[in-house]
Amino acid sequence: MNFIINAAIQLLPIGDTTNKIAIIDKAIALIAESGLIYKVCPFETVVEGPSEKVYELIRRIQESTLTNGCPELLINIKIHAATRDLFIQDKLEKY
Repeated sequence: MNFIINAAIQLLPIGDTTNKIAIIDKAIALIAESGLIYKVCPFETVVEGPSEKVYELIRRIQESTLTNGCPELLINIKIHAATRDLFIQDKLEKY
């Protein structure tokens, strides 16, 4: 199954990192470059797309962060998946 899913991704750099905001900005740039629909929020970025592409993006964020100056990280992920496509806009339209 490769339905459209939503994932809330929160990256928390750990350790002796000089500029944690720059590391987070690089992760958001990877999300933007992915071509997936996304919304940057104060504590996390929400992504919408085919499950395979979303999971691949999470892996790329992890690898890129660890190989570009961040010795350790936490990634908090919330995933909403179903046997149908799920869209961010459907969750927000009443607001």
